[in-house]
Amino acid sequence: MSLFSFPDDARWNHDINAVEFSICVGEYQGTVRVAKIVFRQLLSASASPEKCLEAYHLHRTNFERAAEAKLRRKELSEDGNLDLTGRDLRIGSDVANHS
Repeated sequence: MSLFSFPDDARWNHDINAVEFSICVGEYQGTVRVAKIVFRQLLSASASPEKCLEAYHLHRTNFERAAEAKLRRKELSEDGNLDLTGRDLRIGSDVANHS
């Protein structure tokens, strides 16, 4: 059984041009952000908000694994949330190989 939970709440944040989704473990509740530029690296087509959300849903498990790994390494952003990079997704994940 996983200690981590990921509510089904992925959304596009227009203010920062990123897909966001929630992560919970114990009493910690945070937001995982994946910037549009990361999706540009993963998609061969343009990275519209709709395409980014579609890619997230297609590879949701890999994004969640990358978020878990980053949280286990305690690599939080200054605001206590997680910002996934292309490198985070390549470490222990095959998102780029399936896009």
